[in-house]
Amino acid sequence: MLKIVKTGALALAGLVLLAVAGVLVRSVLEAPAPFDPKPLIAEAARYDVRIRRDEWGVPHIQGARDADVAFGFGFAHAEDDYRTIEETAIAVRGKLASVKGKDAAVTDYLVHLLRVWENVDARYETELSPGVRKVVEAYAAGVNYYAALHPDKVTPGFLPLTGKDVVAGFVFKTPFFYGLDKQLTALSKAGKGGLSKDGKTAFLPTMSPLPVGSNGVAIGPARSADHATRLLVNSHQPYTGPVAWYEAVLHSGEGWDVAGGFFPGSPFMLHGHNRTLGWANTVNEPDLADIYELKINPSNENQYMLDGKWKDFEKSEATIRVKLWGPFWWTVTREVLWSAQGPVLKTDAGAFAIRYAGMNEIRQVEQYYKLDKARNLAEWRDALKLQALPSINYVYADAQGNIAYVYNGLFPDRKPGLDWKGTLPGDRSDLIWKNYVPFDKVPQLLNPRSGYVFNSNNTPFRATAPADNLKPEDFPATMGIQSNMTNRALRAEETFGADTSITREKFRAYKFDIAYSERSELAQMIADVTAVNPGKDVDLKAAQTILKDWDRRTNVESRGAALAVLMGAPVVVAEIKGETPPKPIDTLHAAIKTLKEHFGRLDPAWGEVNRFRRGKVDLAIDGGPDTFRAVYGEPQKNGTLTAVAGDTFIMFVEWDEHGKLRSESIHQFGSATLDESSPHYADQAPLFVQMKTKPVLFEESDLTGHVVEDYKPGARAGK
Repeated sequence: MLKIVKTGALALAGLVLLAVAGVLVRSVLEAPAPFDPKPLIAEAARYDVRIRRDEWGVPHIQGARDADVAFGFGFAHAEDDYRTIEETAIAVRGKLASVKGKDAAVTDYLVHLLRVWENVDARYETELSPGVRKVVEAYAAGVNYYAALHPDKVTPGFLPLTGKDVVAGFVFKTPFFYGLDKQLTALSKAGKGGLSKDGKTAFLPTMSPLPVGSNGVAIGPARSADHATRLLVNSHQPYTGPVAWYEAVLHSGEGWDVAGGFFPGSPFMLHGHNRTLGWANTVNEPDLADIYELKINPSNENQYMLDGKWKDFEKSEATIRVKLWGPFWWTVTREVLWSAQGPVLKTDAGAFAIRYAGMNEIRQVEQYYKLDKARNLAEWRDALKLQALPSINYVYADAQGNIAYVYNGLFPDRKPGLDWKGTLPGDRSDLIWKNYVPFDKVPQLLNPRSGYVFNSNNTPFRATAPADNLKPEDFPATMGIQSNMTNRALRAEETFGADTSITREKFRAYKFDIAYSERSELAQMIADVTAVNPGKDVDLKAAQTILKDWDRRTNVESRGAALAVLMGAPVVVAEIKGETPPKPIDTLHAAIKTLKEHFGRLDPAWGEVNRFRRGKVDLAIDGGPDTFRAVYGEPQKNGTLTAVAGDTFIMFVEWDEHGKLRSESIHQFGSATLDESSPHYADQAPLFVQMKTKPVLFEESDLTGHVVEDYKPGARAGK
């Protein structure tokens, strides 16, 4: 039996050999009929909402009903990021190749393979509450209203956006956060030649190929010097694209009061806070998908063996339109197969099925809505018990002084005694799991005696003080719980974990920590390469001296950070992406070459190399890959790095000992995601680079005196 290790990279190019295996029809593209804006404009009359923007351009949406607020937010969101919202919706419709060309065909095929729309269409009316449907439909109506007023910005044939589009966005994207893409990549590379040819196309072409991570920390009153409860919300995402953060504050007369981060196309606050509680999310990667090798009937390729009998595949067709140039496009038809286990891919090595957490699930929006509106720990936990979100860690804090950590996931209830990390026999129905581990059995900590919890994309078994940590032996191996530690997790133990009386100032300082632990992988790399005999290599000997003298800090003045990070980053990034990492000594030689060629020395100041660029802004920035102040840079032709991922939207949330809320935030750019002419295109960038924040104007009294614009949708001056 072929053994496929569950690993891979986000790149899925070649998953569909469209030009070979599909049916191709070339045609002249017929222009879609012009849309009529009148119905979309008429729909807007159903909602009554007020939009106010503060001096940073952050929208504050106020309405009597949740639906009013969702409509206003959809409109405001579109004002700042319409193109990304539209492109994300086109992708989840399985039509991105018609706009982006052949590189996007993989995305379109996956939409069909994962049965996104079959599930949304079949379950939308029955599995989503009327309240949630009203909210997602109102958000779509707000985006549509903006588009109707700005037809020049609309891709022909796109409108209208629907509530189902919003739901489908969650259905399609959430499994990729726990690594479903890696399992699909493993399948696409199976056998001689496999299906992967160039490895360049991500599942969403607009998504950065750089790794994403996050930090979440909660400190209870017992560990705070002033008895406050503190929460750090610190997701590491790409700076732009379909999973880049947008900040907003929402207030509804029906109790939907939130401030925090939103993704393009999402009406729900995904992490942040309401008046009485908040949470941070970090990516976790438990083993939530299984690969089965199928035995195909030699007399009928449309059948596979199950329990000693030949069984027909469930078959359908994916019809994908691929833009070429000018008025020309290809129509590609590709077979879609499903077995009893799930979607099937045929490779050079055979046919394989995959079964994954979140199959046939569309209630992600329902769970986020309940989380947003929870008023206390009990209601918040009830929302998580819905178990609609297949993964993601939660770090929680509230006004009552409670803190919690949940290693959230839909863990398959697997049969013990098997290697679930390898390839499973596909002819046994007893290996097709049907249920998930109950929520109460998921790893979680509530109010540990230590008074703190954290996660930095590390194992849940190191989330607080050693005496309070969960024990691996209390959880079955079939849950596939990760055991890794990141540098950020090590530094959390060395900062938050070492301080038993944390002030507000220290809490902030620990978040902006720029050091690598002496226990980190980078420190080990340095030990390894400095132990190599340099022989007559003068540059290597000089580099070894620089690395030995480096204090493992990534401040912009550092003279050792450039050499160390350029050596270590390719190794760490490859590991995070599931690829075979290069040897550190090889990446060190590459770093030496780059620094000599572009800077004339091996020890330029880190700030000369590590740059933050946005429009006319070009600044030196502290931090590096996998530091708590996370900065992932993209190499430039001049030898510098341009920050493109890592720290983005950050929140410091605090409830004092009397339960009074205080919140501060910063965004890497500003509210105007796309408009280079806007004053908010990069107005927060200098503060972000300086590791400073601005107040979150959550209450009406906070907003007084800070309103720069106050308008109804469609009535904004100059828009």
